[in-house]
Amino acid sequence: MRFDELFESDDLLDALWDMHFDECTPIQEKAIPIILQGRDLLACAQTGTGKTAAFLLPIIDMICSGDYPQDRVNCVIMSPTRELAQQIDRQMQGFSYFMPISSLPIYGGTDGHTYEQQRRGLKMGADVVIATPGRLKAHLQMGSVSLDKVSFLILDEADRMLDMGFYDDIMSIVSHLPKERQTLLFSATMPRKIQQLAQSILNCPAEIKLAVSKPADKIAQIAYFCTEMQKEQILYNIFKESEPHRVIVFAGSKIKVKELSRKIKLKNVTVGEMHSDLEQSKREQVMLDFKSGRINILFATDIVARGIDVDDIEMVINHDVPHEAEDYVHRVGRTARANRAGKAITLVSEKEQRRMKGIERSLGNKIERGDISRFGMEQLAEEIKSTKGHTGHNKSRRGKSSNRRKHTHGTGKTSHNTSTH
Repeated sequence: MRFDELFESDDLLDALWDMHFDECTPIQEKAIPIILQGRDLLACAQTGTGKTAAFLLPIIDMICSGDYPQDRVNCVIMSPTRELAQQIDRQMQGFSYFMPISSLPIYGGTDGHTYEQQRRGLKMGADVVIATPGRLKAHLQMGSVSLDKVSFLILDEADRMLDMGFYDDIMSIVSHLPKERQTLLFSATMPRKIQQLAQSILNCPAEIKLAVSKPADKIAQIAYFCTEMQKEQILYNIFKESEPHRVIVFAGSKIKVKELSRKIKLKNVTVGEMHSDLEQSKREQVMLDFKSGRINILFATDIVARGIDVDDIEMVINHDVPHEAEDYVHRVGRTARANRAGKAITLVSEKEQRRMKGIERSLGNKIERGDISRFGMEQLAEEIKSTKGHTGHNKSRRGKSSNRRKHTHGTGKTSHNTSTH
């Protein structure tokens, strides 16, 4: 379906033409007519499917063609991270270029001057406020904004917001909104907690669920099984084979990101870091340098796995295997965007093999195994075989000690600290 079959506004269609938007993606084709009808919507769609345009375009069209107050907030869009809020705002500016509609991004991690700018902007009123929940709640508590005239509420990547502990903030913000409004909830997954949130804030919603999230067909995926100690050398050998250009390396913690960045930098490779310890201004500069090519390799936690709009990333490397299949899909989905091809490499230590197999089960296919001897690391291959040879012996010992463990308080499960991102 073409956009000119959905919209009549010449100004909106001109902006879409200039941005080379012609054909709708599946989520746009399904969601836009429902939103234009004024219905609430619960949509399950992964990053990279065009969902941002699916909710922005009809909202822009309805606000510009309707009778909405100019000095109040008419639409609130909540996103889990400042990076995603910035991306949504950039798309908003592009789509509404020829139309009289205003938007205001609101997020934390900024200085007092920026906070004051946000406060003044909210006082003046903006058609669309794009905000992280924590910062919007702070402005509400300070009396910087009134949301009593909001007609549209959109939650983007709602599952991610709940994972980050924003449920109470979301419900606090919702309590300041009129009950008569149109609410749209977009999520990459649909666990029970999302369904419960939907029941709380949506009114007889239409539901859209696209196919289960899987990596794009144009992503060449490969996994190298190795020891933890050898990952760094494999990483360097990958970069040594061909000069890296726009590569993202994902690690499981900000400590690992800093460590890898420091070590690879010593080998005269231009690198950058993205993690939660960076100030907002530094994050923006790093992303600008990465997009412009001044940085070739970006080491990152999952803070950039979603919502980063860089179309020509040639390769993604998982230095550590992600804990969930959805995280894997979002990470590797940074490459092969805009109909390009891409490559995704995952380094799998022995402790991560079970996790990798779980991801493969969720995706419904086995990821190609790479041969580490191609890096001249035959000794490593022998070490892995030797390590696997001891695994059975270890299992035997664990079996003998199982009765003793029954009297301990520990569960034997590994604890994962989500604050490291």
